[in-house]
Amino acid sequence: MLLLSLSTSSISSNCVSRIISPNSHQIRALCRVSPQLKRQQPLTGLCYNPLRASVMAKRGRRFGAVCYSSPLSPANLQWISAVSTAILMIVKGTAIHKSFLVPLFALQAPGSIVSWMKGEYGMWTAFLALLVRLFFHIPGELELPFITFLLVIVAPYQIMRLRGTQEGVILSLIIAAYLAFLHFSRAGSLAKSFNQDSIPATMATICIVLVPCLLLI
Repeated sequence: MLLLSLSTSSISSNCVSRIISPNSHQIRALCRVSPQLKRQQPLTGLCYNPLRASVMAKRGRRFGAVCYSSPLSPANLQWISAVSTAILMIVKGTAIHKSFLVPLFALQAPGSIVSWMKGEYGMWTAFLALLVRLFFHIPGELELPFITFLLVIVAPYQIMRLRGTQEGVILSLIIAAYLAFLHFSRAGSLAKSFNQDSIPATMATICIVLVPCLLLI
């Protein structure tokens, strides 16, 4: 009887030890985690939680969308102002003094355009345009862009350093507000300024006023 009880206890203890202590292959299987999962999510203990990883991935995508999607960045606003100024130089349907658009373009143009104008290619372009102007007739709509091109090239450093500063933005806002006052007052009213012939000029005028306001915020 005693031998039977000892054998029974030894058998039960062996079974329990086998159940409690896992096999070495099982331990290696639990601890084996792919490098991709390790890069995606730090492990807590021996278990990897895919639900938590998906939540963290969604948070990362939302944060990236907020940080990297900036349609109203200063560079984009400068491009909007430059395109709107160029439209006002060329189109008709407005009675503003277009000569004020030249310093406005010089103050609000993107840095890449100014660098290109002041570079070697810009010098050659201005030289060839000047030769064409000497021997051929240039339409009146292209006179102002040509003068703007020359003004940006010959502008001294003391003037161009106002670009990107608060003083330059305030000066641009004053010029744009004056041009908007001329445009809407001579059109008669805001509704009349959206006629079929003056819609591009009206939209461009609104843009050149909004860009300095947004840059000051």
